[in-house]
Amino acid sequence: MRHKAFAAAALLLLPLTACGGNAAAGDGSTVTVTVGYQSKTINTVTAGTLLRSLGYFEKQLNALGDGKTYKVDWQDYATGAPITAQMTAGKIDIGSMGDFPLLINAARGKQLNQPTRLVSVTGYNLRGGLNTIVTSPGSKLTSLEDLSGKKVSTSVGSAADGTLVRALQRAGIDPDRGIEKLNQQPAVGASALVAGSADALSQFVAWPGLLTFQGKAKALYDGAQLNLPTFHGVTAREDFAKERPAVLDAFLKAQAEATDYLDEHPVAAAEKVAKATGLPAEVVYLYNGAHGISTFDPAIKPQLVSALKEDVSVLKSAKLTGDVDVDSFVDDRYVKKALGADYAKHLASTPAPAASEAWPKGATKTLSFKSPSRLLDYAARHQGDLRAAYVPDATTGTLWFADKAVWVADGDQLLPFVAPATAQAYLADHGGARVITYAQALERAS
Repeated sequence: MRHKAFAAAALLLLPLTACGGNAAAGDGSTVTVTVGYQSKTINTVTAGTLLRSLGYFEKQLNALGDGKTYKVDWQDYATGAPITAQMTAGKIDIGSMGDFPLLINAARGKQLNQPTRLVSVTGYNLRGGLNTIVTSPGSKLTSLEDLSGKKVSTSVGSAADGTLVRALQRAGIDPDRGIEKLNQQPAVGASALVAGSADALSQFVAWPGLLTFQGKAKALYDGAQLNLPTFHGVTAREDFAKERPAVLDAFLKAQAEATDYLDEHPVAAAEKVAKATGLPAEVVYLYNGAHGISTFDPAIKPQLVSALKEDVSVLKSAKLTGDVDVDSFVDDRYVKKALGADYAKHLASTPAPAASEAWPKGATKTLSFKSPSRLLDYAARHQGDLRAAYVPDATTGTLWFADKAVWVADGDQLLPFVAPATAQAYLADHGGARVITYAQALERAS
């Protein structure tokens, strides 16, 4: 999703010859549609990894019945930046990326006279829980204020960088001078954190959850504390959308089918994505599961458009874009057509409250519990038999691994929190409450 290595000069070196949807056999009977996606940015799976594995797009194209043979060229990238570079060069027709890279996509498209349009949404979180700041497991840092003067890795121009900037500003720290920001790709930043050359890492899905699951990190700041929506979306070249509206319609219908599959078969979907990406299925499920951090819906909700407009100022301050005309970038005509009469229902839908879940070994379904205490009771009685256990933060609702959460005992209540800061905020308002270990929480619940 992001990056400064994304300079306009580099973009101009790319030939502006149309390829993608315009690539066809000499007789025009074969059409290649090029889709850029990010397999490991797992909140885009309904327009990328999962969609590809299910084959729904190809089926929709085959059903067009227009006498043409369609071929889909799936191109996997680590970030959104090269997808935008290829789109503005006319080489990718449809791409998916996070909200901040989408704005850069819009700006570069306009700059290079290759306009793009936001045509649907993949995964979103209305509070901002898709981004997390983590530290090493043994770190003594417990709050944002502790980051003053420290080395913090992030990817400039990404939603994770946006979370870092806003969080630091709220903590009274100048994001430009108060920390030493390391502009790194997610994998590089993860290695820097593990090696000790970075004190903290601010990243997007699925890096914080992955490192935490692996025991290589612990949460310092839950992005949902900002209470600002974050999302991922699908962008298409304007000329492609106009030239081949039936193909874009087929893609969006296929995305809707993939979304339905994910909602109806969350464990199977997590296993498919895990197999395709090499990520642990338990980490995929943390974000994309039945009560995961991300909600999937192709509709372009007004709250997300408003958040996109607020994001522009962050990118401008980083000198990554100038003004971006968000209203002209957002084009919901195509997804409205694809979803048909159900579109209004999609717009009005809201995410269900997160619930505690246990994933038993060998099970094809998870078990849901009405409270974290009941989850703990089950976990205590089935230790060694669980692939993973998940609990929602008591104040933000962000799902997290039960054994990695910060637990608070308040009378008979056992309350989980993603990060120390949210736990401490609760303690400040509830005299007598105290932090306990996961082992103590299990013992108290059983």
